[in-house]
Amino acid sequence: MQAGAPSTTGSPLERSPLLVCVHGWLLSGRLWQPLTEALSPDWECWTPDLPGFGRAPRPRGLQPSLASYGRWLAEAAREQAGDRPVVLVGHSLGGSLVVHAAPHLGSQLAGVVQVASGGGVFQPRPFRMVRRGGAAFLRWRPGWLAQLPGTEGIRSPLVAELRAARGLLASSMQRGAVRQLPSLVAQLQVPSLWLVGSRDTVMEPRYVRHLAGYSPEHQVEVLEGEGHLPMRTAPVPMAALISTWLGEQGWPSRAAEDQSLASPRSWSSASCA
Repeated sequence: MQAGAPSTTGSPLERSPLLVCVHGWLLSGRLWQPLTEALSPDWECWTPDLPGFGRAPRPRGLQPSLASYGRWLAEAAREQAGDRPVVLVGHSLGGSLVVHAAPHLGSQLAGVVQVASGGGVFQPRPFRMVRRGGAAFLRWRPGWLAQLPGTEGIRSPLVAELRAARGLLASSMQRGAVRQLPSLVAQLQVPSLWLVGSRDTVMEPRYVRHLAGYSPEHQVEVLEGEGHLPMRTAPVPMAALISTWLGEQGWPSRAAEDQSLASPRSWSSASCA
């Protein structure tokens, strides 16, 4: 590097993180569109379809389990982010994938945001009912509807790969997997933000608070009047909470990063061969 050339990396807190948003069961990356629009242009988001969901095929070697999908998520996030910090944002079952992915990202992980994601308490009867209901839906879902014009909004549940959908649902509700969640959350080495709607009947606020309590450094925010999909029903207040939290952790927005890289302090005064 020549003397006076601008630094292309900067110190860690000079790089704006990439927010990797992970959808929940039977959904797709398009779930996040209202929130990503509210976060733009300050924060860059990546909203992939999980393999077997949305428009993403599942690679043959990828097993439909939380652990396997967690490893896939970490690798995909690292590839997408390059040398930038990563903030994992998980919704519902996607939150379980986030805590499975976190250890694989190491020091590149800058933070975790969990949306309507909690638990860690095994409940045999309710879980059995959810598994049966999910299996029945997958068996009888009218997949032909996905071919009709104007059905993009409901397409993902209709076309999700059967093995991926069944496997992840079953994996997430096994006794061992549920009881593993608190230990995975306790191992987080980064701050975490937990968001939940006050009217969420799928993941009640008390279960979010329960799991969040295992995180060494966490913050819980309740979105009053919202349900299980606040990224769609309340994207602006949700974006404000995330932006404020990121700023409190010292992470710069994209505009602040650009300003930092353009300032004299980001220019190297030493020459490199």
